[in-house]
Amino acid sequence: MTASRYAGQRAALLTQHGKQTVIAPVLETGLGCAIVHVDSFDTDTLGTFTRETARAGSQLDAARAKACKGMELTGLPIALASEGSFGPDPFAGMFTWDVELLLWRDDELGIEVTGIAQGPACSAHFKTSDLAELEAFAATEGFPEHHLVLRPEHEDDPRMHKGIADAQALRAAFEACRALAANQTVHVETDMRAFANPTRMALIAEASENLLLRLRSCCPACSTPGYWKTAQQPGLPCAACGRPTRNYLSETWSCVRCAHQSVEIRRDRSREDPANCAYCNP
Repeated sequence: MTASRYAGQRAALLTQHGKQTVIAPVLETGLGCAIVHVDSFDTDTLGTFTRETARAGSQLDAARAKACKGMELTGLPIALASEGSFGPDPFAGMFTWDVELLLWRDDELGIEVTGIAQGPACSAHFKTSDLAELEAFAATEGFPEHHLVLRPEHEDDPRMHKGIADAQALRAAFEACRALAANQTVHVETDMRAFANPTRMALIAEASENLLLRLRSCCPACSTPGYWKTAQQPGLPCAACGRPTRNYLSETWSCVRCAHQSVEIRRDRSREDPANCAYCNP
């Protein structure tokens, strides 16, 4: 039972936002499998970035629901699904951060394996009553490659125009929204659906590469795919004084199916910069 078990097998991918275009080439080439695109279910019923439908549960819960629905619709025992999540960046909390999760579910083995990629998001919003200001904002957000969403008055107005992808549509949506707004103000935001946001799509491709690495890493005890790092232990010694630092010295690897674990000493470096040592640089 190795990652090659997926050679010649079919895996369902439920998406209506074009994610198969960046996921399938990575996994089909790397695993020898066939990704079966499924679009006969409206995934927006599980949650929307434009907030008309709230996502139930966690990011992983949403990805799992999509994977299970893909299995149900195709009858396949293997499926995968993608889900994005947005919040403040983990460093200063000053800009929007995108975490893309890709879940591989194999019901024959009873396992789930996740791939992750994260980075700055192309996500912004703006209010204006002036078309020139709107067009200037659109240019800073990578329009028209990154699509826009317009609403009258405020960010929660349900009367929205989605998927705006050219200058003529932008002007038409602006005039329509301004006519509906009692204050003549239009709210504009970046469209966060994958097909409408190349920045997201690039991170989904990275998550596919990460998932491929994990599926090709097999447990040394039972050969199940998905053997991966689950914890880090601090203690990398300082290059000057030799004392342990907070940087990690080893990592724990775990199987997703059996109880096997191993602790691996890091190989990329053996000493920490004294600038990061609590003793040398308190």
